[in-house]
Amino acid sequence: MEERSFCIKSDRLVLPGGVVASGYLPVIEGVLGTLSVEPPAGLPIIDRTGRWVAPGYVDTHIHGYQGHDVMDRDAQGVLAASGGLARKGTTSWVPTTLTQPVGEILEACASVREARRLQEEGAVPGAHIEGVFLEGPFFAAAKAGAQNPANMLDPDVDVFCGWQDAAGGLVCKSALAPERQGTPEYCAALHEMGVVVALGHSDASYEQGQAAVAAGASVFVHTFNAMSALGHRSPGLVGCAMSTSDTFAELICDGRHVLPGAARALVAAKGWQHVVIVSDCLSCGGMPEGDYVLGDLPIRMQDGIARLVNEDGGVGNIAGSTSCVADGAMNLLAWGAATAEQAIRMGSEIPARSCGIDDVCGQLLPGRTADLNVLADDLTVLETYLAGSLVS
Repeated sequence: MEERSFCIKSDRLVLPGGVVASGYLPVIEGVLGTLSVEPPAGLPIIDRTGRWVAPGYVDTHIHGYQGHDVMDRDAQGVLAASGGLARKGTTSWVPTTLTQPVGEILEACASVREARRLQEEGAVPGAHIEGVFLEGPFFAAAKAGAQNPANMLDPDVDVFCGWQDAAGGLVCKSALAPERQGTPEYCAALHEMGVVVALGHSDASYEQGQAAVAAGASVFVHTFNAMSALGHRSPGLVGCAMSTSDTFAELICDGRHVLPGAARALVAAKGWQHVVIVSDCLSCGGMPEGDYVLGDLPIRMQDGIARLVNEDGGVGNIAGSTSCVADGAMNLLAWGAATAEQAIRMGSEIPARSCGIDDVCGQLLPGRTADLNVLADDLTVLETYLAGSLVS
Protein backbone atom coordinates (compact mmCIF):
# COMPACT_ATOMS: atom_id res chain seq x y z
CA MET A 1 0.00 0.00 0.00
CA GLU A 2 1.22 3.53 -0.76
CA GLU A 3 2.64 5.54 2.13
CA ARG A 4 -0.12 8.12 1.66
CA SER A 5 -2.94 5.58 1.76
CA PHE A 6 -4.76 4.95 5.03
CA CYS A 7 -8.12 5.42 6.70
CA ILE A 8 -8.63 7.85 9.56
CA LYS A 9 -11.30 7.06 12.14
CA SER A 10 -12.93 9.69 14.34
CA ASP A 11 -16.13 10.54 16.16
CA ARG A 12 -15.73 14.23 15.28
CA LEU A 13 -15.22 14.54 11.53
CA VAL A 14 -15.83 18.09 10.27
CA LEU A 15 -17.39 17.54 6.85
CA PRO A 16 -19.28 20.01 4.62
CA GLY A 17 -22.70 18.81 5.77
CA GLY A 18 -21.85 18.95 9.46
CA VAL A 19 -19.94 17.02 12.09
CA VAL A 20 -20.12 13.25 11.62
CA ALA A 21 -20.13 11.45 14.97
CA SER A 22 -18.71 8.16 13.70
CA GLY A 23 -16.98 7.28 10.49
CA TYR A 24 -13.95 6.23 8.52
CA LEU A 25 -12.40 8.69 6.07
CA PRO A 26 -10.18 6.96 3.50
CA VAL A 27 -7.12 8.54 1.92
CA ILE A 28 -5.89 6.87 -1.27
CA GLU A 29 -2.48 8.01 -2.53
CA GLY A 30 -2.97 11.42 -0.97
CA VAL A 31 -6.54 11.93 -2.19
CA LEU A 32 -9.69 11.85 -0.05
CA GLY A 33 -12.17 9.04 -0.58
CA THR A 34 -15.80 8.67 0.47
CA LEU A 35 -16.76 8.46 4.13
CA SER A 36 -17.93 5.03 5.28
CA VAL A 37 -19.47 3.65 8.46
CA GLU A 38 -17.34 0.51 8.25
CA PRO A 39 -13.55 0.34 7.87
CA PRO A 40 -12.58 -0.14 4.20
CA ALA A 41 -10.71 -3.34 3.45
CA GLY A 42 -6.97 -3.18 2.86
CA LEU A 43 -6.27 0.22 4.43
CA PRO A 44 -4.40 0.73 7.72
CA ILE A 45 -6.58 2.49 10.30
CA ILE A 46 -5.42 5.62 12.09
CA ASP A 47 -7.69 5.89 15.11
CA ARG A 48 -8.25 9.47 16.23
CA THR A 49 -11.39 8.89 18.26
CA GLY A 50 -11.94 11.77 20.67
CA ARG A 51 -10.14 14.23 18.40
CA TRP A 52 -11.39 16.67 15.80
CA VAL A 53 -10.53 15.65 12.25
CA ALA A 54 -10.93 18.78 10.16
CA PRO A 55 -9.89 20.47 6.93
CA GLY A 56 -6.46 22.06 6.95
CA TYR A 57 -6.55 25.78 7.69
CA VAL A 58 -6.66 28.30 4.83
CA ASP A 59 -4.96 31.69 5.31
CA THR A 60 -6.18 34.28 2.81
CA HIS A 61 -4.30 37.30 4.22
CA ILE A 62 -0.67 36.60 5.10
CA HIS A 63 2.55 38.39 4.13
CA GLY A 64 5.15 35.82 5.11
CA TYR A 65 6.60 33.54 7.74
CA GLN A 66 9.90 32.48 9.30
CA GLY A 67 12.01 35.29 7.85
CA HIS A 68 10.48 35.32 4.37
CA ASP A 69 8.18 38.06 3.01
CA VAL A 70 6.22 38.01 -0.26
CA MET A 71 7.66 41.45 -1.03
CA ASP A 72 11.17 39.98 -0.96
CA ARG A 73 10.19 38.91 -4.49
CA ASP A 74 11.92 35.58 -4.05
CA ALA A 75 10.22 32.34 -5.12
CA GLN A 76 12.45 30.24 -2.86
CA GLY A 77 11.44 32.39 0.10
CA VAL A 78 7.75 31.86 -0.69
CA LEU A 79 8.37 28.11 -0.76
CA ALA A 80 10.21 28.24 2.56
CA ALA A 81 7.30 30.12 4.13
CA SER A 82 4.93 27.46 2.73
CA GLY A 83 6.87 24.76 4.54
CA GLY A 84 6.78 26.60 7.85
CA LEU A 85 3.06 27.30 7.59
CA ALA A 86 2.22 23.65 6.99
CA ARG A 87 3.89 22.81 10.29
CA LYS A 88 1.42 25.19 11.98
CA GLY A 89 -1.71 23.58 10.53
CA THR A 90 -2.10 25.92 7.51
CA THR A 91 -2.34 23.75 4.41
CA SER A 92 -3.36 26.45 1.90
CA TRP A 93 -2.46 30.13 1.73
CA VAL A 94 -2.79 33.24 -0.40
CA PRO A 95 0.54 35.13 -0.39
CA THR A 96 -0.16 38.80 0.23
CA THR A 97 1.61 41.90 -1.08
CA LEU A 98 2.02 45.36 0.45
CA THR A 99 1.64 48.98 -0.63
CA GLN A 100 4.94 49.18 -2.49
CA PRO A 101 5.84 50.68 -5.90
CA VAL A 102 3.93 49.22 -8.84
CA GLY A 103 7.02 47.53 -10.29
CA GLU A 104 7.89 45.80 -7.01
CA ILE A 105 4.36 44.44 -6.69
CA LEU A 106 4.65 43.12 -10.25
CA GLU A 107 7.90 41.34 -9.36
CA ALA A 108 6.30 39.92 -6.21
CA CYS A 109 3.41 38.54 -8.28
CA ALA A 110 5.90 36.93 -10.67
CA SER A 111 7.80 35.33 -7.77
CA VAL A 112 4.61 33.79 -6.36
CA ARG A 113 3.80 32.44 -9.81
CA GLU A 114 7.25 30.85 -9.98
CA ALA A 115 6.90 29.41 -6.48
CA ARG A 116 3.56 27.89 -7.43
CA ARG A 117 5.15 26.34 -10.54
CA LEU A 118 7.96 24.82 -8.49
CA GLN A 119 5.48 23.60 -5.90
CA GLU A 120 3.36 21.88 -8.53
CA GLU A 121 6.50 20.15 -9.79
CA GLY A 122 6.99 18.77 -6.30
CA ALA A 123 10.14 20.75 -5.53
CA VAL A 124 9.33 21.51 -1.88
CA PRO A 125 6.36 20.25 0.16
CA GLY A 126 4.42 22.96 1.96
CA ALA A 127 1.11 24.76 2.26
CA HIS A 128 -0.48 25.00 -1.18
CA ILE A 129 -0.22 28.41 -2.86
CA GLU A 130 -3.80 29.11 -3.92
CA GLY A 131 -3.59 32.69 -5.20
CA VAL A 132 -2.31 36.20 -4.58
CA PHE A 133 -3.90 38.91 -2.46
CA LEU A 134 -2.97 42.47 -3.42
CA GLU A 135 -3.26 44.40 -0.15
CA GLY A 136 -2.93 47.87 -1.63
CA PRO A 137 -1.62 50.15 -2.95
CA PHE A 138 -5.06 51.74 -3.48
CA PHE A 139 -5.41 52.86 0.14
CA ALA A 140 -5.98 56.10 2.10
CA ALA A 141 -3.13 57.75 3.96
CA ALA A 142 -5.45 58.58 6.87
CA LYS A 143 -5.61 54.87 7.70
CA ALA A 144 -2.20 53.82 6.44
CA GLY A 145 -1.39 51.58 9.38
CA ALA A 146 1.89 49.91 8.43
CA GLN A 147 1.44 50.61 4.71
CA ASN A 148 3.62 53.34 3.18
CA PRO A 149 1.49 56.37 2.14
CA ALA A 150 4.15 57.43 -0.36
CA ASN A 151 3.21 54.45 -2.54
CA MET A 152 -0.57 54.90 -2.44
CA LEU A 153 -2.57 55.75 -5.58
CA ASP A 154 -6.04 55.56 -7.08
CA PRO A 155 -7.29 52.19 -8.33
CA ASP A 156 -6.33 51.46 -11.93
CA VAL A 157 -7.62 48.45 -13.85
CA ASP A 158 -4.76 48.58 -16.37
CA VAL A 159 -2.21 48.47 -13.55
CA PHE A 160 -4.08 45.54 -12.01
CA CYS A 161 -4.02 43.67 -15.31
CA GLY A 162 -0.24 44.04 -15.42
CA TRP A 163 0.01 42.44 -11.98
CA GLN A 164 -2.42 39.70 -12.98
CA ASP A 165 -0.37 38.91 -16.08
CA ALA A 166 2.79 38.68 -13.97
CA ALA A 167 0.99 36.38 -11.55
CA GLY A 168 -0.23 34.12 -14.33
CA GLY A 169 -3.84 34.71 -13.29
CA LEU A 170 -3.23 33.85 -9.62
CA VAL A 171 -4.52 37.13 -8.19
CA CYS A 172 -7.80 36.26 -6.49
CA LYS A 173 -8.30 39.33 -4.25
CA SER A 174 -7.44 43.03 -4.50
CA ALA A 175 -8.00 45.64 -1.79
CA LEU A 176 -8.76 49.35 -1.90
CA ALA A 177 -10.12 52.23 0.16
CA PRO A 178 -13.63 53.05 -1.10
CA GLU A 179 -13.04 56.81 -0.95
CA ARG A 180 -10.38 56.64 -3.68
CA GLN A 181 -11.27 58.07 -7.09
CA GLY A 182 -12.46 55.39 -9.51
CA THR A 183 -13.55 52.86 -6.88
CA PRO A 184 -16.94 51.87 -8.40
CA GLU A 185 -15.42 51.26 -11.83
CA TYR A 186 -12.57 49.20 -10.35
CA CYS A 187 -14.93 47.09 -8.22
CA ALA A 188 -17.20 46.40 -11.17
CA ALA A 189 -14.35 45.52 -13.53
CA LEU A 190 -12.69 43.08 -11.13
CA HIS A 191 -16.02 41.52 -10.18
CA GLU A 192 -16.57 40.87 -13.88
CA MET A 193 -13.13 39.22 -14.04
CA GLY A 194 -14.00 36.95 -11.11
CA VAL A 195 -11.55 38.66 -8.75
CA VAL A 196 -12.68 39.48 -5.20
CA VAL A 197 -12.48 43.14 -4.17
CA ALA A 198 -11.80 43.91 -0.50
CA LEU A 199 -12.25 47.18 1.40
CA GLY A 200 -9.81 48.44 4.00
CA HIS A 201 -7.09 50.87 5.13
CA SER A 202 -9.82 53.43 4.74
CA ASP A 203 -11.50 56.37 6.42
CA ALA A 204 -14.56 55.95 4.23
CA SER A 205 -18.08 56.74 5.32
CA TYR A 206 -20.71 54.07 5.70
CA GLU A 207 -22.29 55.26 2.47
CA GLN A 208 -19.02 55.06 0.53
CA GLY A 209 -18.58 51.51 1.76
CA GLN A 210 -22.10 50.61 0.70
CA ALA A 211 -21.49 52.05 -2.76
CA ALA A 212 -18.39 49.91 -3.17
CA VAL A 213 -20.29 46.80 -2.10
CA ALA A 214 -23.05 47.66 -4.56
CA ALA A 215 -20.38 47.86 -7.28
CA GLY A 216 -19.02 44.39 -6.46
CA ALA A 217 -16.78 44.50 -3.36
CA SER A 218 -17.41 41.60 -0.98
CA VAL A 219 -14.67 41.44 1.70
CA PHE A 220 -13.55 43.78 4.50
CA VAL A 221 -9.82 43.80 5.26
CA HIS A 222 -8.92 42.95 8.90
CA THR A 223 -12.16 44.43 10.23
CA PHE A 224 -11.75 47.16 12.89
CA ASN A 225 -8.05 47.66 12.10
CA ALA A 226 -7.08 50.65 9.89
CA MET A 227 -10.78 51.29 9.28
CA SER A 228 -13.24 54.09 10.06
CA ALA A 229 -14.87 53.10 13.34
CA LEU A 230 -18.47 52.37 14.27
CA GLY A 231 -20.27 55.38 15.69
CA HIS A 232 -23.95 55.81 16.40
CA ARG A 233 -24.18 58.80 14.03
CA SER A 234 -21.33 57.81 11.75
CA PRO A 235 -21.33 54.01 11.27
CA GLY A 236 -18.15 54.07 9.20
CA LEU A 237 -16.66 51.13 7.36
CA VAL A 238 -16.96 48.94 10.47
CA GLY A 239 -20.71 49.55 10.44
CA CYS A 240 -20.78 48.68 6.75
CA ALA A 241 -18.94 45.43 7.42
CA MET A 242 -21.36 44.50 10.18
CA SER A 243 -24.54 45.30 8.26
CA THR A 244 -23.94 44.04 4.70
CA SER A 245 -25.29 40.51 4.76
CA ASP A 246 -23.63 39.00 1.68
CA THR A 247 -20.07 40.10 2.45
CA PHE A 248 -17.20 38.59 4.42
CA ALA A 249 -15.31 40.25 7.27
CA GLU A 250 -11.68 39.33 7.88
CA LEU A 251 -10.70 39.22 11.56
CA ILE A 252 -7.24 39.01 13.10
CA CYS A 253 -7.78 36.87 16.19
CA ASP A 254 -4.45 37.20 18.00
CA GLY A 255 -6.00 39.08 20.93
CA ARG A 256 -3.89 42.17 20.20
CA HIS A 257 -5.36 43.61 17.00
CA VAL A 258 -8.93 43.05 18.20
CA LEU A 259 -9.96 42.33 21.78
CA PRO A 260 -12.34 39.43 22.58
CA GLY A 261 -15.42 41.61 23.15
CA ALA A 262 -15.11 43.22 19.72
CA ALA A 263 -14.60 39.80 18.12
CA ARG A 264 -17.75 38.52 19.80
CA ALA A 265 -19.66 41.61 18.62
CA LEU A 266 -18.58 41.11 15.01
CA VAL A 267 -19.49 37.40 14.98
CA ALA A 268 -22.86 38.16 16.59
CA ALA A 269 -23.62 40.91 14.06
CA LYS A 270 -22.26 39.21 10.97
CA GLY A 271 -22.86 35.53 11.67
CA TRP A 272 -19.94 33.12 11.89
CA GLN A 273 -20.57 32.02 8.28
CA HIS A 274 -19.29 35.43 7.12
CA VAL A 275 -16.33 36.01 9.45
CA VAL A 276 -12.93 34.94 8.14
CA ILE A 277 -10.00 34.19 10.44
CA VAL A 278 -6.85 35.68 8.92
CA SER A 279 -3.40 35.86 10.42
CA ASP A 280 -1.99 38.95 8.65
CA CYS A 281 1.28 37.30 9.68
CA LEU A 282 4.55 39.00 8.78
CA SER A 283 7.95 37.55 7.96
CA CYS A 284 8.88 37.79 11.63
CA GLY A 285 6.25 35.17 12.50
CA GLY A 286 8.03 32.10 13.87
CA MET A 287 11.20 34.14 14.41
CA PRO A 288 13.00 35.51 17.51
CA GLU A 289 12.05 38.91 18.87
CA GLY A 290 13.95 41.82 17.37
CA ASP A 291 14.01 44.39 14.57
CA TYR A 292 12.79 43.58 11.07
CA VAL A 293 11.60 45.40 7.93
CA LEU A 294 8.09 45.44 6.47
CA GLY A 295 8.29 46.69 2.89
CA ASP A 296 10.54 49.69 3.44
CA LEU A 297 9.37 50.47 6.99
CA PRO A 298 11.26 49.35 10.13
CA ILE A 299 9.30 47.21 12.59
CA ARG A 300 10.04 45.63 15.95
CA MET A 301 8.64 42.34 17.21
CA GLN A 302 8.32 42.37 20.97
CA ASP A 303 6.01 40.50 23.34
CA GLY A 304 4.45 38.60 20.45
CA ILE A 305 3.41 41.63 18.39
CA ALA A 306 5.07 43.64 15.60
CA ARG A 307 4.96 47.45 15.66
CA LEU A 308 6.36 50.25 13.50
CA VAL A 309 9.57 51.77 14.81
CA ASN A 310 9.34 55.55 15.23
CA GLU A 311 12.08 58.02 14.36
CA ASP A 312 12.97 58.31 18.05
CA GLY A 313 13.53 54.56 18.27
CA GLY A 314 10.30 53.86 20.11
CA VAL A 315 7.42 51.83 18.70
CA GLY A 316 4.08 53.00 17.33
CA ASN A 317 1.26 51.44 15.31
CA ILE A 318 0.74 47.70 15.24
CA ALA A 319 2.30 46.53 11.98
CA GLY A 320 0.91 43.03 11.74
CA SER A 321 0.56 39.70 13.44
CA THR A 322 3.05 36.97 14.26
CA SER A 323 0.38 34.31 14.74
CA CYS A 324 -1.23 31.69 12.49
CA VAL A 325 -4.85 30.79 11.71
CA ALA A 326 -4.68 27.91 14.19
CA ASP A 327 -4.03 30.41 16.99
CA GLY A 328 -7.02 32.46 15.89
CA ALA A 329 -9.36 29.45 15.93
CA MET A 330 -8.18 28.51 19.44
CA ASN A 331 -8.76 32.08 20.62
CA LEU A 332 -12.27 32.39 19.17
CA LEU A 333 -13.23 29.20 21.00
CA ALA A 334 -11.62 30.34 24.26
CA TRP A 335 -13.30 33.76 24.02
CA GLY A 336 -16.75 32.22 23.56
CA ALA A 337 -17.06 33.90 20.17
CA ALA A 338 -17.61 30.59 18.34
CA THR A 339 -18.08 26.90 18.97
CA ALA A 340 -15.26 24.52 18.07
CA GLU A 341 -16.94 23.52 14.81
CA GLN A 342 -17.62 27.15 13.88
CA ALA A 343 -14.06 28.23 14.66
CA ILE A 344 -12.68 25.38 12.54
CA ARG A 345 -14.87 26.38 9.60
CA MET A 346 -14.03 30.08 10.08
CA GLY A 347 -10.39 29.13 9.56
CA SER A 348 -10.89 26.79 6.60
CA GLU A 349 -14.19 26.66 4.69
CA ILE A 350 -15.17 30.32 5.15
CA PRO A 351 -11.81 31.85 4.10
CA ALA A 352 -11.75 29.66 1.00
CA ARG A 353 -15.28 30.74 0.09
CA SER A 354 -14.51 34.43 0.68
CA CYS A 355 -11.66 34.31 -1.87
CA GLY A 356 -13.37 32.11 -4.44
CA ILE A 357 -10.90 29.25 -3.93
CA ASP A 358 -13.35 26.87 -2.23
CA ASP A 359 -13.27 24.67 -5.32
CA VAL A 360 -9.80 23.46 -4.30
CA CYS A 361 -9.47 23.83 -0.53
CA GLY A 362 -11.24 24.39 2.78
CA GLN A 363 -13.42 21.26 2.87
CA LEU A 364 -12.94 17.52 3.19
CA LEU A 365 -14.55 16.29 -0.03
CA PRO A 366 -14.04 13.09 -2.06
CA GLY A 367 -11.48 13.62 -4.79
CA ARG A 368 -9.80 16.54 -3.03
CA THR A 369 -6.19 16.53 -1.90
CA ALA A 370 -6.05 15.05 1.60
CA ASP A 371 -5.11 18.18 3.56
CA LEU A 372 -6.37 17.83 7.11
CA ASN A 373 -5.71 18.59 10.76
CA VAL A 374 -6.18 16.49 13.87
CA LEU A 375 -7.11 18.81 16.73
CA ALA A 376 -7.47 18.57 20.51
CA ASP A 377 -10.57 19.74 22.40
CA ASP A 378 -9.14 23.26 22.67
CA LEU A 379 -8.24 23.13 18.94
CA THR A 380 -4.52 22.71 19.50
CA VAL A 381 -3.08 21.26 16.29
CA LEU A 382 -1.85 17.74 17.06
CA GLU A 383 -1.18 16.51 13.51
CA THR A 384 -1.32 17.95 10.03
CA TYR A 385 -1.55 15.87 6.86
CA LEU A 386 -0.57 17.49 3.59
CA ALA A 387 -1.70 15.50 0.54
CA GLY A 388 -1.97 12.53 2.88
CA SER A 389 1.56 12.83 4.27
CA LEU A 390 2.10 13.59 7.94
CA VAL A 391 3.87 16.93 8.31
CA SER A 392 6.73 16.72 10.78
